[in-house]
Amino acid sequence: MMTRISFVLGLGLALAAAGACGSAGAPTTLLPTPPVGAQAPLQMGAAQLKAYLPLLKNKRVGLVVNQTSRLGSTYLVDTLKALHVNLTAIFAPEHGFRGEAADGATITDGRDARTGVPVRSVYGKTKKPTPEMLADVDVLVFDIQDVGTRFYTFISTLHYVMEAAAEQGKTVVVLDRPNPNGMLVDGPVLEAKYRSFVGLDPLPICHGLTVGELAQMLNGEKWLAGGRQCALKVIPMAGGYTHATPYPLPVRPSPNLPTARAVALYPSVCLFEGTNVSVGRGTDRPFEVIGGPTQPATRPYQFTPRPNAGSPTPPLNGQLCYGLDLHQPAAQEPAQAFTLKYLLDFYQQSTDKAHFFSKYFEELAGTDSLRAQVLAGRSEASIRASWEPKLGQFKARRRKYLLYPER
Repeated sequence: MMTRISFVLGLGLALAAAGACGSAGAPTTLLPTPPVGAQAPLQMGAAQLKAYLPLLKNKRVGLVVNQTSRLGSTYLVDTLKALHVNLTAIFAPEHGFRGEAADGATITDGRDARTGVPVRSVYGKTKKPTPEMLADVDVLVFDIQDVGTRFYTFISTLHYVMEAAAEQGKTVVVLDRPNPNGMLVDGPVLEAKYRSFVGLDPLPICHGLTVGELAQMLNGEKWLAGGRQCALKVIPMAGGYTHATPYPLPVRPSPNLPTARAVALYPSVCLFEGTNVSVGRGTDRPFEVIGGPTQPATRPYQFTPRPNAGSPTPPLNGQLCYGLDLHQPAAQEPAQAFTLKYLLDFYQQSTDKAHFFSKYFEELAGTDSLRAQVLAGRSEASIRASWEPKLGQFKARRRKYLLYPER
């Protein structure tokens, strides 16, 4: 192979320059070349072909990918297929390989129409790849955009992929991407008794890690079943990324996170999924509006959830909800923050406090203390002080696995 790496790098760029189509038919474009002397643009781990193609040579490769797994606007699966990588399986997480399935919808097995590669579901009855699913795979490549919260399920998929790889002697290659909430390390740390698919590991609500850093932590802290560690290779980003680098996502990471504002609000607003308050599923502003029928009618904003593509059966479907429009940040509000102010306010003003919380709230919070503290009328400062010892311990452990500076 003609310095195989040089060849494939050239081919990858040629595919883009020629306008090769991605799996969804979108024309491929290259990122604009920066002017001479300008800082090079941020490059995803997936763009570091020279670093990871040798790891895939003569291997049977399984991809853990979705609609965010792209080089420019070309899907990673198409790029690797064009470079003659032996793709034997695509593993589809929540929302599916194309990212079009609604929240919680069961993902089924199938075949990618463009490449012919079998698609195997890891969201449904099987969330952890089985030995049969990995029988024709030597290397698993994980390339999915995360948003930096414990309850965003793609990191649970990462956990289970690494766990299965450790048990079955497979290698995992993680192609790193930015954490758009990477400056946040905040919230209560998960207690083991509330472990679920929306929280598998002892992380705070905002973990402040990229998926590559998190993969290193899963291995290093021996959080995989039985304390196992998988053969892991992380391909870092290039271009000077720090945890404070702003990163508006070029592709929505899931159907109900369509904007940078929704991604920024998600850590704070998602806790309402465990209450009788709507987060705007079934509206055109999911996670940017909050409200419910048991809030005061004097609230400044009203909306009525209706079925749509992202939420075919939205909570509080057809019910008039009174609440807040958070689409525009308030003056002096930080771009990214985790806050309990909305939760405390909506509980205090609820006209049905007895039914405000659901059983799901503990899984999202990762603890039973937060509900008790809200019921007791404690302030945000008091609640924060209660989780600080464990959060401080997590921050100290986290530092060992950072690939990028904090600022």
